[in-house]
Amino acid sequence: MMAAQGFRVAIDGPSGAGKSTIAKILANELGIDYIDTGAMYRAIALKMLENGIDIDADPAVLGEMLAHTDVDFAQGKTLLDGVDVSDRIRTAAVTDMASKSSALPQVREKLVVLQRAMGEKKAVIMDGRDIGTNVFPSAEVKFFMTASPEERASRRWAEMKEKDPTVSFEAVLAAIEERDYNDSHRALNPLTKADDAIEIDTDGLDIESVTAILRARIESA
Repeated sequence: MMAAQGFRVAIDGPSGAGKSTIAKILANELGIDYIDTGAMYRAIALKMLENGIDIDADPAVLGEMLAHTDVDFAQGKTLLDGVDVSDRIRTAAVTDMASKSSALPQVREKLVVLQRAMGEKKAVIMDGRDIGTNVFPSAEVKFFMTASPEERASRRWAEMKEKDPTVSFEAVLAAIEERDYNDSHRALNPLTKADDAIEIDTDGLDIESVTAILRARIESA
């Protein structure tokens, strides 16, 4: 078990690389808190949609919304202003909005403040796009998980078609490739591998194998 205050594990990588799945397992095995940053951005996207705030909205309007917004986690659930939105943030509309709104400086600044506060008071494992490069550049352990677009789309498609049998692999792959482009080309904190991050290519590896690789690296730290 690991409970050192301020011990931070950063896992970055593109959408569908398996970051969240692995991070949740490791958090449970190591006895530290898992912070799903992707869910945090999705929660903000959901609130923007519900309030009719587009990415081109007046910054003052967005700023007012963010000033009265809180995102937290409890018992594996994502809480937006104290309300469980775990299921509502997994829709296609929220996914699309999150891809765009996550590039907004106001949104990123708001969530980075919340994320850093979490990592300062307790041991955490956090996954996202810029955890090791921006949120926690001094994290004790950093990983960059990746896989081919086709591999990642296959995984995402398997998850999505359980809820929507009509979704096609081609559509999921196109969305993955678009998200990759948006994440790596945004002006503010683009998706990139930290110089001191350990790169893990998960193509052809099962969950158990990837978990074992990361856990060994964490424990050695």
